[in-house]
Amino acid sequence: MLENWTPILIFSVLVGGFAAVSLIAPRVFAVRRPTRVKLEPYESGMRPVGTARERFSIQFYLIAMLFLLFDIEVIFLFPWAVVYRDLAFFGFVEMLVFILVVLAGFVYVWKKGALEWER
Repeated sequence: MLENWTPILIFSVLVGGFAAVSLIAPRVFAVRRPTRVKLEPYESGMRPVGTARERFSIQFYLIAMLFLLFDIEVIFLFPWAVVYRDLAFFGFVEMLVFILVVLAGFVYVWKKGALEWER
């Protein structure tokens, strides 16, 4: 029975060894010459202004989550488009129902004012 697990054991040892070498080698061989400029946070080439702990409006996060939600739902259209001919009329009706549900959610969010940046 041990011979069935030998390839898995060898693979695990190789992966563990690679991970250990990947973590230890840079600490041993890397040249460190820290300067004030190197230790400064990089912000698109701009000089950092203020603190990094600035608070953002909750509206920013709400719009980001809504974008992700509707974006992921739109991704479901691509597999449907690939097999559209095989699904025939039933597939068309099912996707029409899906699009109507997504559209209803979008209208609800819009009417609630979740997409308004300034109130």
